[in-house]
Amino acid sequence: MARTHRVVELKGKKVILLGNEAVVRGALEAGVGFASAYPGTPSSEIPDTFHAIHENLKQLGSYFEYSTNEKCAMEAAAGAAFSGVRSIVSMKHFGVNVASDSTYPLAFYGVKGGMVIVTADDPGCWSSGQSEQDSRWFARIGHMPMLEPSDPQECKDFTKLAFDISENLGVPVFIRLTTRVSHVSGIVNLDKIPKPKAKGRFTPDTKWQTLPPLLLKRHIELHGLMKKLQALAEKDKKLNYVSNKDAKSDFGIIANGVTYHYVMEALKNFNLKIPVLKLGLAWPLPEQTINSFIKGLKKVFIVEELEPILESDVKRLAKDVNPKLNVLGKDLLCYSGEYRTDLIEKGLGVILKKKVPRKPSCLCEDTLGKIAIKRPATFCPGCPHRSTFYAVKQESPKDAVFGGDVGCYVIGIFKPFEMQDWLISMGAGPGISHGIAKVSDQKVIAFVGDSTFFHGAMPQLVNIVFNKSNPMVVALDNRITAMTGHQPNPSTGITGMGEQVDPLKIENIATAFGMKDVAVVNSFNLAQVRTKVKEYMVKDTSTFIVSRGDCRLRYMRLMRHKGVKVPVFEIDKNKCTKCGECLYNFGCPAIHREEPNGDFYIDPDFCWGCSVCGQLCPEKAMRVKQDKK
Repeated sequence: MARTHRVVELKGKKVILLGNEAVVRGALEAGVGFASAYPGTPSSEIPDTFHAIHENLKQLGSYFEYSTNEKCAMEAAAGAAFSGVRSIVSMKHFGVNVASDSTYPLAFYGVKGGMVIVTADDPGCWSSGQSEQDSRWFARIGHMPMLEPSDPQECKDFTKLAFDISENLGVPVFIRLTTRVSHVSGIVNLDKIPKPKAKGRFTPDTKWQTLPPLLLKRHIELHGLMKKLQALAEKDKKLNYVSNKDAKSDFGIIANGVTYHYVMEALKNFNLKIPVLKLGLAWPLPEQTINSFIKGLKKVFIVEELEPILESDVKRLAKDVNPKLNVLGKDLLCYSGEYRTDLIEKGLGVILKKKVPRKPSCLCEDTLGKIAIKRPATFCPGCPHRSTFYAVKQESPKDAVFGGDVGCYVIGIFKPFEMQDWLISMGAGPGISHGIAKVSDQKVIAFVGDSTFFHGAMPQLVNIVFNKSNPMVVALDNRITAMTGHQPNPSTGITGMGEQVDPLKIENIATAFGMKDVAVVNSFNLAQVRTKVKEYMVKDTSTFIVSRGDCRLRYMRLMRHKGVKVPVFEIDKNKCTKCGECLYNFGCPAIHREEPNGDFYIDPDFCWGCSVCGQLCPEKAMRVKQDKK
C-alpha cells in the first residue's frame, strides 16, 4: 500500500513540511480546483508536490499541470479563475519575467475565482545564473497585493488568506517566497481539506472588454482596491504585528519574510528585547502600522533582502511622522545575497555599539570569494551533455561562438569546455545566435535543452528561418527536465496528472518550422555525433541537431530500482600513455590521477558506465571492470 504523502494528512495533525509543500497544503485547504506551474528552483517542490499527489487530486476533482512555460501556466490559471474556479500558479522569479506579458493585465480584467501567483526569489543565486531579482516590484507594477510568509506555517496560512483576498477584491494575489522560506522545514498545523469547486463556467461581461476608456477607469478602481486592502490589513495582526511590543526602547527594527526570524534570533543572542515590526504584507504597504511604529523612535533598522524597498518607503513616511528618525539599512547590510543571523548581529553591533556574539562568516558580496571553497561545477558522471559538448568542440573552428541557454548544460561554461558565451534567459541561446550570425562571419553554435526548447526556443527557430541566418542549433534532449528535479516536459510522454501521452518530437517541430537540415544523433555514440557536427558545420544554412541520450542520473536511479547492475570501466595501465584526453579535455569526474605525475584511474563508485571515455581514448585503454571473485 502506497504511503500517504504528508501534505494530504488529515485535519488536526501536525506535520513537518517544506515551505513549498505548505503552500500546496494551503491551496488544498482553500479549495483549489486548478494548479499550473513551470518548474524552477527554488519553487520546484510546489509543482512536484502537486504531481506527487495527483491521485488525491483526481479524487478531489482538482487538476494540476506542468505547463510548457510560465506564460502558458499563468494564462491557464487565469482561464480557470475567469471561470470561477480557484487557481494557483507557481514559478521562480525569472518565470514572472516570462509570464509578465499576461500577468499585468489580469488585475485590470479581474478574476471571479480566487487566483494566487507564487513567485520564489533566490537571494544569493543558489539556483539562478542570470541575475538576482526582487519580485516585490511586480506587485506594485501590476496593482496586485503581495503577501510574504516567513516560515512553513505562514506559507500555509497566507496561501489560504491570499485566496480569500483575491476573491474579495477580484484580482490575483502574489505570494513572494525566497529560497530559505521555500526550503526550510517546520511544523505545520493542518486544517480540513474541503471538496473544491473544480468546474466552472465562463460568462462574458463588459469587464472582459477592457480597452480605453474603460481601462483608464479600471486603473483608478485598482488604486481604490489597494486602499481598501490597506485599511483591512491595518487590523490583521496575523499579517503585520509587533514583537517585544512592551520593550522600552527608542530603537526599533522592521523586518519582512525570513529576515524576521534572523532578527529575533540575533536579539536572543544579544540577550536584548527591542520592538520588531514584522510585515507580512509587501503590497499595499500598511502605512498606518508603520507610522505608528516609527513615531516615537530615534533609530529604526530595516532588515530586508535584496533591494531597499521598505527602507525607501519608511524614509518617505518618516518625513511626515518623525522627520528626525535615523533610518538604517543598506548602509550596514548588503544589497546582494542571502542574509543570516550573524550578519544581522554585525549590523546590530554597530548600531548598539555592542560586541557581536560571533564573527560573521561573510560580510558582503566582496568577501564571498574569500570564504567560499573554489570548486568548478561539473556534469554528472555519464551525462549525455558532456559527450555532446566534447564532440562539438572537437569539430568547431577556433573562432566559433557558442550560444548559452538555461538548463543542466550551463555547466558548459566551465573548463574543460568553456562553450557557453552567454546565459540570458530560456531560448536566448538561439535568439542571440541569430543576431550574431547576421552581423559576423563566425560560425555560431547554439545549445538548447529539451524543456527549454518547448519553453522559449520555438519562436527563435521561426525567426532564424524567416530572417535567413545560419547558426547550428544543438538540442540537448535528455528526455526530462533534469535541472529542476526530473519533471516531465512535452517530450517525456507523461503529464502532471500521471497520464501517458504521445511525446512530442523536437526534430519534427524543427522540420515543421523550416530548419533546412535536421538530424538526430545518439549522445553516447561519439563518432556519430562528431560526424554529423562536422557535416553540418560547413553548411551555410540553418541546421539543427538533436543529441538524444537519457539523463544518466535518472537512468542510474531507474537501474538501481530494477536491481540492474550497470557495468563500470577501468583503465588498463599497460595501454595508457597518460595523454590526459579523458581527464583534461573530456572532464569525467570519475577519472582521477595519482599526483603529481602518476597513473590515471577510474573511481568505480563514480563511474556510471556511459562508455564514452573508451570511445575517445586514442590508445583504447578503457575496459569493462571485471568483478573480483
